[in-house]
Amino acid sequence: MLHSPLLIPPCATFWDEVAKAIFESDLLAAERLVRPRDFSAIRVVVPTFMHAHQLAAAMARHQKCAFIPPRITTLTALLSQQVPTAQVTSDRERLMVLYSALRQQAWLKKLFTARRNTDLLPLAQTLLALCDELSQALLPELRDGSDAADERWDKALEQLSPIARHVLSDEAKLVWSVWKSQLGADDANLVRLTQMMSLAKQAEAPLIWITPLELDAFEATFLHAYGTRQTVLPIMLDWHATSFDSAYAAAWPALIEADATLPLAQEFGDIVPPAGLFISAAKNLEDEATRGAQTIIQWIQAGKSRIGVIAQDRVVARRMRALLERAQIFVTDETGWKLSTTRAAAAVAAWFDVIVGRAETIALLDFLKSPFVFSGTAEKSAQVMTIEMLLRRANVSGGWAAAGEALSSAPAARNLVSRLAQQAALFSPARQTLAQWTAMTNGALEATEMRDVLIKDAAGEQVLALFEAIANDCRTVQQTFSFAEWRAFVNLQFETTTFIPPQVDNRVVMLPLNGARFRTFDAVLMVGADGDHFPSQLNETLFFANAVRRELGLATRESRQRQQLRDFAELLHANSMVVVSWQAYKDGEPNRSSPWIERLQLVLERAGGAEIPDHSIHMEHRDLNTQITSMPMPSAPQLLPDKLSASGYNSLVACPYQFFATRMLRLSGLDELSDVPEKRDYGDWLHQILKLYHDQVQEQKIPLSERASVLEAVTEKIFAAELAKTGAALGYYTRWQKTMTAYLSWANERESQGWHFMIGEDKLTKTLSWESGQITLHGRIDRIDENDAGERAVLDYKTKNQGSLKSKFKQLEDHQLAFYGMLTEASSAFYVALEPTKGKTGDAEAPNYGEWQHQLRVQIIANMRGIADGKPLPASGIESICQYCEVRGLCRKGAW
Repeated sequence: MLHSPLLIPPCATFWDEVAKAIFESDLLAAERLVRPRDFSAIRVVVPTFMHAHQLAAAMARHQKCAFIPPRITTLTALLSQQVPTAQVTSDRERLMVLYSALRQQAWLKKLFTARRNTDLLPLAQTLLALCDELSQALLPELRDGSDAADERWDKALEQLSPIARHVLSDEAKLVWSVWKSQLGADDANLVRLTQMMSLAKQAEAPLIWITPLELDAFEATFLHAYGTRQTVLPIMLDWHATSFDSAYAAAWPALIEADATLPLAQEFGDIVPPAGLFISAAKNLEDEATRGAQTIIQWIQAGKSRIGVIAQDRVVARRMRALLERAQIFVTDETGWKLSTTRAAAAVAAWFDVIVGRAETIALLDFLKSPFVFSGTAEKSAQVMTIEMLLRRANVSGGWAAAGEALSSAPAARNLVSRLAQQAALFSPARQTLAQWTAMTNGALEATEMRDVLIKDAAGEQVLALFEAIANDCRTVQQTFSFAEWRAFVNLQFETTTFIPPQVDNRVVMLPLNGARFRTFDAVLMVGADGDHFPSQLNETLFFANAVRRELGLATRESRQRQQLRDFAELLHANSMVVVSWQAYKDGEPNRSSPWIERLQLVLERAGGAEIPDHSIHMEHRDLNTQITSMPMPSAPQLLPDKLSASGYNSLVACPYQFFATRMLRLSGLDELSDVPEKRDYGDWLHQILKLYHDQVQEQKIPLSERASVLEAVTEKIFAAELAKTGAALGYYTRWQKTMTAYLSWANERESQGWHFMIGEDKLTKTLSWESGQITLHGRIDRIDENDAGERAVLDYKTKNQGSLKSKFKQLEDHQLAFYGMLTEASSAFYVALEPTKGKTGDAEAPNYGEWQHQLRVQIIANMRGIADGKPLPASGIESICQYCEVRGLCRKGAW
């Protein structure tokens, strides 16, 4: 016999009331006369095993003596004891089989504007979710062999306007046909319903069914069938107006049971602020997280050991969790977060990115830097740093061959990348089954030494378990898929799988609102109680508007929000202290609290009662000693370099601290990767071209009439290689073509003046000594010319025009030419303009070159001697220098 539900108001003593009801029920009237303390003949079904422990504890408190408790379990546990009627098709197999069918339909891609096949994968997942909802609502009617399901479907579509039915007819047919196709003997919902009905037929004990929700179609059918054989007593929450606080009833009439008469606000009697409810309006996200963390700390200091955190805003909750961990308070997270957000899943996703991008440099470096990759390789960090420096220096944007070539000077680093290239090559087959892709991925995890680390990580262990589940669930799927589809499928699995970290501290529990059903805490904090997060935003799926869902018996937006409101009301009734917080401002704009909170405040205001009290926290003030920073002026005679280049000395002149950091400490920033060639690349290309050209002219004694063709041939050789890498080099190629004629005219005229090319790109060194020390000057000189009198001239190529080069000698801030003169003992020096002006180019000669060299020699000796004697090296660079300085963050200019 199925009894009418026993209704218990939401309260902190809910389980005590349930225990009392069980002890006082007449389910075992006859047995109790013989065995008054034996309740084992009663079967009690609760939502979760946590609730089973709560009920058992409540019964022990109530009985206060030895007794045999009822058999308390969950429906899932009961069904697991049933013999399965058929092999259930896994959700992963259903998803990929359905997706395989959908991708064959061109009209579907057009209907849902899918640009690629993988865009249909989320659609397949949505369709399966709808199918499960339809099964939950309609399968009990289909079991009777009636046409009631089809009639309800047609009636539901009638709720739409004729225009809407016409527009959505294809979607309607798609959902209905997919659902019908899923109703095989191996459908999980059908198997579950069959097991429930088989359990009902085997009913051998009275049943107490405890639930916080309204019965769904499966549960109602099951309890009705069970009630034909045994006594069934449902226990549910009482949502009549008289069962909860009058302020809540007046503010939230949606709470009240539909068959109850809704009284007016003034009929509730005296409306006062509910005891134990507090609000906290924070200034911003950081303030809300800080106030929440401090609140929890104060509660723990006050002796509260069971604290609940309702995470409506996950961003705030995560920040608050980080703050609590600083205070050595570790939150037990029952909500979990997407597996895709863990480092373990990110490492696998990074490997897929490397394969797709064919060793795109940024993706390759991100993957190598993962702690899961090559963890057993000796000196991995040093090798990865070498790989990054060489790839950046060579400006390799991607490609296994290009990466290998750039790493030719570092065999160990090159071997590391080569191992990845070998694994990536295995993923080249066009199409594979899911089992083959899984085996291939597991092989890559083994080869990259990721498996050994993943298995030691909580999230990594779940990632490995996920691949094992895919292999088991999809072993019979014979359809083949591309790597792009495999990657999208795995990413979708990461996105839809929840990772719950291991519990290490049960004092603070973070949980969703529906996870607090039938639970009590010493205190509860809800974060994110604003209009954006509370109630939760729900989106309609495809054409399933509320009217259609209501007719089909599916959950509507109103019913979901109503249940969420009831969960909130139960939370308030079951806990003696609840603090609700939100951000009062977002992006500088006012941010309103939840409409449910505002309605409660409005009801209290109209009733003339006091407002909901604000939650106050005590933040300990700490007086910090202000330490005024000053300009750094290090002194390090022991770090005096033994070599000095022209650029190094220019750095010393520009800012001594910059010289200290880059040349003495040998710190340097990483080269920036650029998809587009930069001006420095253009300069390097021109240096190569002119070196090859002048060497060829010098060696082969090429006459003037043939030199233009030689320069063109050399230019084509250099730029052909660069254009093969990127078409963006075309602009520089065109720019140089416009300059070649002007350059040849200048070079030939210079030769006619008696100067001849002697050597190019020459590395020279010279030791500069003084009484207490010495230093080696070194540099690579673009070009050295010699005339018939044996005089030498230093030439330095610049991709600027002649006018700007002449202006460089006015300030003499760049000592490059004088430095090179000291290396070569040249009598003259020139900047050579590689940028024409009005079709002509030329050079700019350094004035007073001999005197300039002498002064530079004196300055270098004085500066090096000063460093050796401990002279401070202040950060005295001017703003034009500091603006582009790579060590500005080290000297912290602007903070002093």
